[in-house]
Amino acid sequence: MKPDYDVCVIGSGAGGGPVAAGVAEAGRSVVVVEKGPWLREADFSKDEVSECRRPRWTPPLWEEPRVVESIWTDGLVHAEPTVPGGWDLWNAAAVGGATNLMSGFFLRMKPDDFRLRSKYGPVADADVVDWPIGYDDLEPWYDLVEKKVGVSGRVVAHPRAEPRSSPDFPFEPTCEHLLAEWIDRAGKEMGLHPLPLPRAILPEERGTRQGCSYSGHCGSYGCATGAKGSTRVGFIDPAVATGHCEVRAGITGRRLETDATGRVVALHTVDREGRAGRITARVFVVACQPVETVRLLLLSPGPKHPQGLANGTGLVGRYILSSPTGIGMADVPYAGHDEMTVDSLRARGAFVNRTFHDWYDYPDPSTGALRKGGAIDFMLSHPNPIRTALQAAKWDGVEPGGLLWGRGLQQKLARWHHGAQHLRFETFCDWMPTAESRISLDPDLRDKWGVPVSRVRFGEHPSHVLVTQFLAARGDDIVRKMGATNVRSYAWGGPSTNLVAGGCRFGRDPAKSVLDRDCRAHEVDNLFVTDGSFMPTGGSVPYTFTLYANGLRVASKIVADLGGPVAQKVSGG
Repeated sequence: MKPDYDVCVIGSGAGGGPVAAGVAEAGRSVVVVEKGPWLREADFSKDEVSECRRPRWTPPLWEEPRVVESIWTDGLVHAEPTVPGGWDLWNAAAVGGATNLMSGFFLRMKPDDFRLRSKYGPVADADVVDWPIGYDDLEPWYDLVEKKVGVSGRVVAHPRAEPRSSPDFPFEPTCEHLLAEWIDRAGKEMGLHPLPLPRAILPEERGTRQGCSYSGHCGSYGCATGAKGSTRVGFIDPAVATGHCEVRAGITGRRLETDATGRVVALHTVDREGRAGRITARVFVVACQPVETVRLLLLSPGPKHPQGLANGTGLVGRYILSSPTGIGMADVPYAGHDEMTVDSLRARGAFVNRTFHDWYDYPDPSTGALRKGGAIDFMLSHPNPIRTALQAAKWDGVEPGGLLWGRGLQQKLARWHHGAQHLRFETFCDWMPTAESRISLDPDLRDKWGVPVSRVRFGEHPSHVLVTQFLAARGDDIVRKMGATNVRSYAWGGPSTNLVAGGCRFGRDPAKSVLDRDCRAHEVDNLFVTDGSFMPTGGSVPYTFTLYANGLRVASKIVADLGGPVAQKVSGG
């Protein structure tokens, strides 16, 4: 029987959207299965309560929880459900996934990010490996993403610059805050190289998408103008416009069915009302975000896959990655500046758009050996008022376990809003992969359909903790040089749960990896995994840009496997 589609893509976020677009634009039929709703620009608001304090973008935790494992000081592993524990490992469930909510920091991985083992050597108690592809394999796809999605920025010469096939970004930078100039001046006085931070945000109208409205509410919010380059506007909408892509929103993939030879033949689904469905295709692409991707594969045993799909080596779920947590904050007081400068400092909406790559690697202070470092990105503090009030009530001068309230809290919030602009920085560096950092199925807890939920363990490693602390200290140096006050940073090296990768690492050796260099499962020739699960190391920049580029690369491989693009009929005469 002929399959329903050429390709079935499960998940519409950073890993799934580009694949769907590449397949559809080649004239091949593709269906995108997305468990969340298909929201449009008219559905997005800047209401903190509805957008950030309620589970609008994610499944309610009481319906679809997870279990988080952690190792306490007693050396034992403790497991805590996300309800009532407070962890939330869901990023977003909607067409476009978490790319709807991203800040759009679009930095390429650098050539050394692809060869951590060969460039920097082994790391004790970690399994650091080189990627089976290099920067040159992805560069044409990075370039294509910049054009298709619309990346704004300005290329400047600097010692850490990666090679580019295009001399500059396709769009001019978005409007910049006065603090960008101050960061530039401070950095240059320190002998550093402040860089404009490229953004997947349109500064001007392009086709059906409007330019940025500079509302000040970007990260954690959907974009009401379509300026933000989510996969929904950058890939899914164009794919649907070809006539070769169908999106089935509100549908959850429950199990991948395999035949006696081990090939995938169907995806079994369930909708919001619990109705079952079945989709057949020639090729299946799993891109559900690592926690759910691993879960789906483990929930899909078959005649040739008794331990779960593509899991003959037992590596599905192993070597998960995150981005070590390093953040810093500082105040830029208004006092002492003229009225015009204060007005510029007070402004919200324009972006800081600055990053430093001077410590992408650096000599270890204790040994002198070259150590892989990372990036420091600057931005204004998030404007959410409820979040600000909660932080003010709990932090900075409050006794441990205490809570500031009443007039004291009012006065503190008044000083916060009227006394200074607030600058923030985040550090990015490689999470050290270990086999015990893993995703598995919980033996006891079930979701609302009675299916085992994911059990997640992030294994911290002393190496990436030290790098995070080093980078946070350098961020402190920069803001102090600017003249900022109340400088404080937090560099504990724990996971940033909205940045999860690994679990199905790709590689050349089938005994040591789940996927081949094209993200095809070693054990299943019509199964691909294209979300962050494929990454054996995460690099020192946010993942999204690399997932976009790799998704387009893999789509080209799938189209070739299917026999190439389908010739399009041309009407007229």
